[in-house]
Amino acid sequence: MSDIITARDLSLWYGNSQALKNVNIRIPEKNITALIGPSGCGKSTFLKTLNRMNDLVNSVKITGTVQYRGEDIFSPSMDVNELRKNIGMVFQKPNPFPMSIYDNIAYGPRTHGITAKSDLDEIVETSLRGAAIWEEVKDRLKKNAMGLSGGQQQRLCIARALAVKPDVLLMDEPTSALDPISTSKVEELILQLREEYTIIIVTHNMQQAVRISDRTAFFLLGELIEYSSTNQLFSQPFDKRTEDYITGRFG
Repeated sequence: MSDIITARDLSLWYGNSQALKNVNIRIPEKNITALIGPSGCGKSTFLKTLNRMNDLVNSVKITGTVQYRGEDIFSPSMDVNELRKNIGMVFQKPNPFPMSIYDNIAYGPRTHGITAKSDLDEIVETSLRGAAIWEEVKDRLKKNAMGLSGGQQQRLCIARALAVKPDVLLMDEPTSALDPISTSKVEELILQLREEYTIIIVTHNMQQAVRISDRTAFFLLGELIEYSSTNQLFSQPFDKRTEDYITGRFG
């Protein structure tokens, strides 16, 4: 199994505050990797570094390297738009655009120059099917996406991310704003998507990490404390701090 993303000695500061400290991690392809740890421990910061979303924050300083398929993502020759097309992002709160369901999905492909209606129709249907929501919305594609339920909106946002044919999907607590039934639908979907995509998910819900991930990384105060198969990390953690966190002694 080959690694798709590798971080070496990755450190990041917001102004004077260090959010990541010498993170070293190799993320395998077509796996689900969960990032766990208490609030403010650096897991979302790490996630956003992988497709350079942190570029949008003032006063960020980054040292070390992140490679995606062997290429340095911070290299001056890296096309950031292309990087974000390959490494898509799904956020904590569903954030559909205030436009039709169809236009939400077609938005990305259009920005990448696809304009033929037949091509867009096919991408919209394929993406909505891929996000397991086609049957629910196929008769209302012209309706405003804001009218969908929270769980449907989140699956729509996953479909929107799939529409530009990414390689990797980053998910920042994608179910934390959802009810249990919607959460289980999104989890089922994530397990299906693993066949075709590499998924990296930040979750506060340790049961969720156990249910869906192949590997788990535990972050604490900006450091990567432990990273191994999910079974190993939850049944026999190497580090006392990991054990304390997963047994609920802190966090």
